[in-house]
Amino acid sequence: MSESGIESVLTENRSFEAPAAFAKAARVKSLGEYEALYRRADEDPDGYWSEVASELHWHAPWSSLRSGVFPDCTWFDGGETNLAFNCLDAQIAKGLGDKTAILFEGEPGDQQSISFSELRAKVCQCANALLDLGVAKGDRVAIYMPMIPEAAIAMLACARIGAVHSVVFGGFSAGALADRILDAGIETVITADGGWRRGSVLELKKNVDDALVTAPVKRVLVVKRCANPVSWQEGRDHWWHDRVDAASSEHQAPALEAEHPLFILYTSGTTGKPKGIVHTTGGYMVGAYQSTKLVFDLKDDDIFWCTADVGWITGHSYVVYGALLNGTTTLVYEGAPNHPQPDRFWELIAKHKATILYTAPTAIRAFMRWGDEWPNKHDLSSLRLLGTVGEPINPSAWMWYREVIGGERCPIVDTWWQTETGSIMLSPLPGAIATKPGSCTRPLPGVSAKIVDKQGVECAANVGGFLVIDKPWPSMLRTINGDHDRFVQTYFGEIEGKYFAGDGARRDPDGYFWVMGRVDDVINVSGHRLSTMEVESALVSHPKVAEAAVVAKPDELKGQAIVAFVTPMKGEKGSSALSAELRQHVVTQIGALARPEEIHFADALPKTRSGKIMRRLLRDLASGNTTAGDVSTLEDASILTTLAAQYGDEE
Repeated sequence: MSESGIESVLTENRSFEAPAAFAKAARVKSLGEYEALYRRADEDPDGYWSEVASELHWHAPWSSLRSGVFPDCTWFDGGETNLAFNCLDAQIAKGLGDKTAILFEGEPGDQQSISFSELRAKVCQCANALLDLGVAKGDRVAIYMPMIPEAAIAMLACARIGAVHSVVFGGFSAGALADRILDAGIETVITADGGWRRGSVLELKKNVDDALVTAPVKRVLVVKRCANPVSWQEGRDHWWHDRVDAASSEHQAPALEAEHPLFILYTSGTTGKPKGIVHTTGGYMVGAYQSTKLVFDLKDDDIFWCTADVGWITGHSYVVYGALLNGTTTLVYEGAPNHPQPDRFWELIAKHKATILYTAPTAIRAFMRWGDEWPNKHDLSSLRLLGTVGEPINPSAWMWYREVIGGERCPIVDTWWQTETGSIMLSPLPGAIATKPGSCTRPLPGVSAKIVDKQGVECAANVGGFLVIDKPWPSMLRTINGDHDRFVQTYFGEIEGKYFAGDGARRDPDGYFWVMGRVDDVINVSGHRLSTMEVESALVSHPKVAEAAVVAKPDELKGQAIVAFVTPMKGEKGSSALSAELRQHVVTQIGALARPEEIHFADALPKTRSGKIMRRLLRDLASGNTTAGDVSTLEDASILTTLAAQYGDEE
C-alpha cells in the first residue's frame, strides 16, 4: 500500500450557505448547533447513542450500551428489538398507516402506491410464507430481484422473522450468484422470472437455475414480473403468488437480540474473493435511522428518491430501512435512467413530486453529457435537497448538479461512507454546514474521523493521509462472514486500533474533509504525490470532457507516470489536438507536475454495476499487466475488451 503523507494540490475553495428559509426549518439550524451536538456526542458517545436508540421501539431494554474492545465491539447487549416492526408496526402506531410507504414505478410505466398498513400486511404474508416453507431464525436467504416492491418486502420479511438476508444485485451473473450462495450458506433464494432493463428482460430465474447447478438450495420463491417462460423444478420452486398471496397477513414480530445478524452483503476487493460483510440488527437500525433523519433533514411530506439498487448498501440503508424507520415515503424505480429517453429521471421527479434526490456522481456526469435540454424539459421545483454517494464528486459536476438540477436553491449533501460502515459517516448537515464543491465536509455526530499518517499520527491541515475512524459506532460491520481474521487484518491491520478501508483524504483549515479516493490511486510523480481524484476533477472541468479516470503506470525516469482515460462530451471527438488541449488544461488547473503522460479517449469506461469506475482494471491496462482479482462486479466486460484493443493499437 502506498504511503499517503502527501501535500495535496488544492482545488478551488468556494463555499455555499443553504437558503435562509431552508436553514430556518432545518433540524440542525446552524454551525454552532452542529458543533455543540458533535461535542456532546464525542464527549459522551454512550449517552448520545442511548438517546438516539431510545427513539426506536425495543421489546426489551439493553443492559449495556457497548462492550468489547475495538474492533470486536457489540452494541445494545441484552436489548431486544425487531427492525421490520420499527419500519412498519411502529409507524402505524404513530398514525401513519394510511401514508404511502413505497411509491413504485416500473420501467414499462406500471405504478403502485403502497401504504404503511398495506406494506405491513404484505410483509407479514411473506414472513408467514417463508416460515411455512421451513425458513427459520438464523437461516440465510438470498434475494436476487429487480427493483420492485417485492424486493423490499422480502428484505423486511427476513428481518421480521430473524432470517439473515443476502441481497445479490440482479445484474450479477449466475457464477457470481453461486459464489455468494456457497459462501453464505444460503438455503433459500427469492427471485423473479425477470426484470426490465432498457426494454429488455433480464432473465433472473434462468440465472438462478444456472447458479444452483453448482450451489444447490432447498427452495426458490419466484415473483412473476415479466411473464416470460421459465424452467421449473417441482418441490424446490414456488410461485410467490401461490405461496405469499395466500398466506395470512397477520404476524407477530418476534423480539430479536440486538446483535442478531441482520444481513450479509458482499463487497469486492482488489484481490481475492468478495467479502461478505455482516451487519447486526440493533446497531445497524440505529445508524440507518439517525443518519437518514439528520443528513436528509427529513420532513413529514418528503418523497425520498435514492436511486440505488437494493443490491448495494445504499439501497439497503436509504431506499428501504432508513426511509421507513423515519416514516418517510420512498420512491422506487425499476429501470435505467435513459430509457426510453435521457429524461426518465427528471420525468419521474416531476410526476411524483420527489423532494430529495440521492444519486451517484457517475450518474450526474452522464446526465451532464446528455445535455441540459433533458432536465430543462421538466418541472423540478419539488426538489428541496440533493445528495451524492458512491465516490468523490468532482467540483464541476457538483456545480452542474446545484445549478441545473437544484436551480441553485437545493443544498447538496456529499456523503462519504462504505458498505462496511453501514450508514453515512461524513456529510454536511443541510442548513447547518456550508458546503464546498467536492468536499463531504464534516463527520456526523457520534463519528470520530481523523486523517493520519501510516504511524497513526494525525496530519496537519491540507496534508493528505489515511481517512480512519478511531472510535466504534453502532452500524459498524461486525465481521466478514466465515473469516474473522480477514476482517481484523483488512480493516484494522493497517493502522493499529483504527478502522481504515482504503481511502485517502485531507482536511482543510476549516476542518472540512476532502476524500481523494483510494490510497492505491495516489500517484508519485518524481517524488510529488498527487491524488488521482484531483487530476480527474481538472480534466472533467474542461467543457469537452464528460468523464475521466486517472491511473498510474511505472516510469523509469519519474517513478510513475499519469495515464488518463477520457470520455468526451456528446458531439466531441477524441483527437491529438484535444489531447494536447487537455494536457495544458491540467497544467493550468494544477501545475506541470500533474500533466498526463498519456490520454486515451473512450466512449465508455469500465464500471461496476453500482456505477463506480474500476480504476484497478485501467491501471492493469496502462501498466501492461494481466487483469487479476475479482471482476464479478464489472457491468459490461466488452468495454474493457474494446479499451484493451484500442490501447494496443495506439501503442
